[in-house]
Amino acid sequence: MTLKIGIDVGGTFTDFVLTREGAEPAIFKTLSTPSDPSIAVVNGLADIAAGMSPPLSLQAFVRGIDTIVHGTTVTTNATLTGTGAKCGLLTTEGVRDALEMRRGIREEQYNNRYTNVKPLVPRYLRAGIEGRLDRNGTETKALNLDQVRQALALFKQEGVQAVSVCFMNSFANPVHEQAAAELVRREMPQAYLSVSTDVLPSIRFYERISTTALNSYVGPKLNHYLDQLVGRLKEIGFEGLLLIMQSNGGVISPQLAREKAALTLLSGPAGGPGAGLFYVRVHDQNKCITTDMGGTSFEASVALGSPMIKNDGEIARRKIALPMLDIHTIGAGGGSIGWLDKGGMLRMGPQSAGADPGPACYMKGGTLPATTDANVVLGYLDPEFFAGGKMKLDLAAARQAIDTHIAKPMGLSVEQAAAGMYRVACNNMAQGVREVTIKRGFDPREFPFVAAGGAGPMHSCLICTELEIPLQIVPRESSVLCAFGMLMSELKHDFVRTFVSRFGAIDWERLSRIINDMSNEGARQLTEERIPEAKRRYDVKFDCRYIKQYHEVSFLVPRELIARRDIASIARAFHAEHNRLYGYSLEQENTPIEIINVRVQAIGLTDKPYYKKEIRAGADASAAAKGRRKVYIPESNAFREVQVYDGHRMRFGNRVEGPAMIEQETTAIFVSASYDCVVDAYGSFALYQKGREDLVKSCLEQETEAIT
Repeated sequence: MTLKIGIDVGGTFTDFVLTREGAEPAIFKTLSTPSDPSIAVVNGLADIAAGMSPPLSLQAFVRGIDTIVHGTTVTTNATLTGTGAKCGLLTTEGVRDALEMRRGIREEQYNNRYTNVKPLVPRYLRAGIEGRLDRNGTETKALNLDQVRQALALFKQEGVQAVSVCFMNSFANPVHEQAAAELVRREMPQAYLSVSTDVLPSIRFYERISTTALNSYVGPKLNHYLDQLVGRLKEIGFEGLLLIMQSNGGVISPQLAREKAALTLLSGPAGGPGAGLFYVRVHDQNKCITTDMGGTSFEASVALGSPMIKNDGEIARRKIALPMLDIHTIGAGGGSIGWLDKGGMLRMGPQSAGADPGPACYMKGGTLPATTDANVVLGYLDPEFFAGGKMKLDLAAARQAIDTHIAKPMGLSVEQAAAGMYRVACNNMAQGVREVTIKRGFDPREFPFVAAGGAGPMHSCLICTELEIPLQIVPRESSVLCAFGMLMSELKHDFVRTFVSRFGAIDWERLSRIINDMSNEGARQLTEERIPEAKRRYDVKFDCRYIKQYHEVSFLVPRELIARRDIASIARAFHAEHNRLYGYSLEQENTPIEIINVRVQAIGLTDKPYYKKEIRAGADASAAAKGRRKVYIPESNAFREVQVYDGHRMRFGNRVEGPAMIEQETTAIFVSASYDCVVDAYGSFALYQKGREDLVKSCLEQETEAIT
């Protein structure tokens, strides 16, 4: 029995997806253990083992696991909560304040009270060291190693846990950084070390120093967690391959994750966009908006043929210039707490009740009203069927929390207050979707909306109504979408080198050497990860810009164009991408183009979960009916008794008219009065605006091709 398991550790629940050859995926959930997330991982594996047929001991079950793909929010949470390591920084004399000055741009231009974000390294632990390289990497002043030793003595005295090394122009010549790093290893062998030419060897000093500091800040936390995780897995007999999800949508070995911890800053949600594409392709779509609403946060992203990648971004207002999926995260989850601001206005989140104590209805000591409490009061959650009946919810406690903190202060009934909480939460999430669509130049009405996360499908209809999105897809595995996406991910390693040249003056031999060096480095890592040659691919990208522009455009360049030195075709590809992103190009003006960076992504192809097409069962869903109950209908702002269906018993072609509820063990789907629903060929629930049967024509009228 060869098993592959995807594990996504969230703030409230830890999700598991188990796949076996020739069998459909199985899903499981367990409550997270924030004090030590690895405990929930082992607890979940034990629950899965006990639920096997026949039941297995934990050790016997684990021996059959070939691969575990693991996503973690350890580095994300450390950054968001300010609980990373105490850090020191070695940098070039005279520029130690670059980390605090940043680009000198106020994020909220008209807010005079908006203060700068606190730097990850305090000023007294940022040491400026004599020594200088020019932009070509030529030494103009020798590195003062005595000053490095003095700084390290201070770091040891102050209990510094992690050290960053980032000198100006080191991307052109790493010799100074290497010398300083060698001293750090000798003088502070226990400290976590980040060297900018290892983390991000590219132009732009602030981006490089910020990314390197972030890597040091979260590195010790991730190291500690991986020590716990690897240790616990070893204790229970796991001998398979452990892979860690990274921010670019690929997976890497734990050792590489330890060295470049910043690669995991979006580890948790990074599996979602790829999985979203998988589910919409049965509807002849190659693009989607993927959302994931869990217990603590809500993530939204856009995919066009493949997940959208950006080469820089921010986390907690701090710059990170590593390739990552373009995912927007807000504090809006099932555990998001409702509260009143100073003006008496209702707010939801970003504070979260998490897993412990959780929402008031969890009966674990929580007394503050959360989104989940509102969903119980509104009838979207059955208190007796939460987690398939394994966990009971306390309706009275939910009502009491809402009444005390929201309803009475606002002069509303409990039901009115719960409806307000629900609407505000949905509005927050709709705004999150606008961030990745309208602000990126996309019309959300043109994209299928993939609703995922345990709480997502209860809110998706109201979100889509506000955004005028006519088609939603709720995967049968929606509550564990990111964990499922992790099993579909490839091994990916990103490399970047600065190569500044105008198109008319490219040194093709040097360019080829740089690309080959990065490809060979990727090949070494894929060899260590046991990826055969036949399953490897190396993609090349150029970061280019028009002369006198500041920002670059990154685009894929086929290697045959480089081999042929076909500069005209490469230029056309740049013009096309610039036009797609910004709505114009300067091709007709013959504006000169220059390369800034060259990138190589080494990809190791992995085996994907098998998904069997269902047999058409017809439109009648009555066999799945399980009763009726009153739920809140947003369109009429009133409660109404609706039919409740067992989602596990619904089959391909079954149709449901809204309003209705569809329940599964790990999620509940609210089909509002504006939508109807049909089950597609792979068991997903397609919700479409009433009268728009054309959107799900393949489900209603014709057979579809199998997707594997």
